Amino acid sequence: MSQQQIYQRIREHPDFNRLVQTRSQLSWTLVAVLMVLFYGLILVVAFNPSIMGQRLGGETSAYTLGVAVIFSMFVFFWGLTALYVKRANTEFDELTLKIVQDASKGARK
Repeated sequence: MSQQQIYQRIREHPDFNRLVQTRSQLSWTLVAVLMVLFYGLILVVAFNPSIMGQRLGGETSAYTLGVAVIFSMFVFFWGLTALYVKRANTEFDELTLKIVQDASKGARK
């Protein structure tokens, strides 16, 4: 069986479409969350910058709400990346392996 035939069998596998759809749906959901938070921050800074300049812990504090929000966003985005990697390394990899094994059955005869 040629590589082209194996690729064709992969594309025709019923789980392949499910894999592509699930992975795409997760990716676009994470992108939407990221964009809403990022552009929300930009809008707050643009239209009400004094909110981000409020000091945490009193007037003598060196930390502002802006620093806390940006640090929190960094941690949150890191968490979103970890979520995607976890799903990719478990659910997506298992499904990919199953699809490839099913498609290549009989290829080595």
